[in-house]
Amino acid sequence: MMSNFDSTNREFKKNQLRSRMISTGQPVPDRIRSGKEDQEEASPSFNRRGFRTAAGSASAEASRQREESAATIRKAHNRTIRRRMAVIIVILCIAAGIMGGIYWYNRFAKLENTTVVWERQMEQTEGTFTGYVSFGENVLKYTRDGASYIDASGKDIWIQSYEMNAPVVAVCGGYAAIADQQGNSIYICDQTGCLGVATTVLPISRISISSRGMVAAIVEDQLSSNVCYYQRDGSELEIYIKGLLSSADSQEDMGIGYVLDADLTPDGNVLMGSYFYVQGGQLKNRVAFYNFSEVGKNAVNRMVGGFHEIYDNSMVARVACLSDARAVAFADNSLTFYSLRDQMSPEMTLLVPVEEEIRSIFYNESYVGVIVYSASGENDYRMDVYKADGTKAFSEEFSYEYTQAAAEGDMIFLYNEDSCRIYNHYGSLKYEGTFDYTVARITNGRLPNQIIVTGPQTMQELLLH
Repeated sequence: MMSNFDSTNREFKKNQLRSRMISTGQPVPDRIRSGKEDQEEASPSFNRRGFRTAAGSASAEASRQREESAATIRKAHNRTIRRRMAVIIVILCIAAGIMGGIYWYNRFAKLENTTVVWERQMEQTEGTFTGYVSFGENVLKYTRDGASYIDASGKDIWIQSYEMNAPVVAVCGGYAAIADQQGNSIYICDQTGCLGVATTVLPISRISISSRGMVAAIVEDQLSSNVCYYQRDGSELEIYIKGLLSSADSQEDMGIGYVLDADLTPDGNVLMGSYFYVQGGQLKNRVAFYNFSEVGKNAVNRMVGGFHEIYDNSMVARVACLSDARAVAFADNSLTFYSLRDQMSPEMTLLVPVEEEIRSIFYNESYVGVIVYSASGENDYRMDVYKADGTKAFSEEFSYEYTQAAAEGDMIFLYNEDSCRIYNHYGSLKYEGTFDYTVARITNGRLPNQIIVTGPQTMQELLLH
């Protein structure tokens, strides 16, 4: 039997153990803390029996530090992204402002001053005819005695001498042809000099040249007009279109007629011509297309298209192949736009009636313009400019007395002997001014807002500002 002393001793030991035990969730008494317990206090962790453990405390501390470090990195990353976005937005705003300024300047700003970039005095004999035409990035000067190719600094690249009574010039790409109108010689040149000379039997009335150097010449006598072809070395090609006034009604004879005007596409494959003919005692007009490529052999007389009904009451005095895919016919009461995308089947895409009297026409590969006498009474003239597909670019009325009109790049030049007006393709007047010498030709210069003004005795490149 257990004695009272043993029972008391056991009870004492139990109480002693209870005094050292810690219930879960209760703080650790200060009297039992030691070095390890101090570390456990910084990162509380408990084992299954409710005691703190050193490993759990260290793990919790590391986890907290990782979370704090990740949060710091995220904040720094977000700040960097916000800064970059702010910089990008500022740059985009500046770029948009610059682009907007350039757009406004190009479209609306009027230039009022000029600075001479270079000047050259030209030699001229009294009474000698002098003409100028844009050729490549430079200017081709031609007279009755010869031609010279002048670069953008006023220097002669080459000089070709000849004798002509009435020289006329055709230019396409890197080739130019100089012909003696009502004469029999054609000088074919590129930007390095003369390549060859073609000679015709009948007098020349008009010429056209392709970007490959092939020349189409309209030659005529009192009874007929014909189109002859020449290679760039001057040798004649076996291509010949004979035109006669006729009263034939058959479809087979639709190509017959007297040639008023003709033009080649830049690739030289298609000839567009305006013909007038007699039918039923009446004088009529048609526009015809001929194809001289390999596929054109399948067409009768190589004619791939003819349009005559729309010209019953008009006469087409000028035709122009703006590109290999676009062409236009200038009648006395209309503009007709054609698509040549299918060169075996040209298509009329748009007919623009012109009710007023036409005074001038001009065109290049991108724009077509017509100037008519204004019907409003407020201004003397109205200028209507169209894109190559017939879309209207702008219409502008004015009262300026001009003698020449030309399209150069995206600019429209109106000028007379001592002054000019320059419009952009939006219709805004970019510059107007006068000159102290006679003006024969104005073209674009080497850089934007630069023009080359040529006269019989003076040639200048001017910076407009």
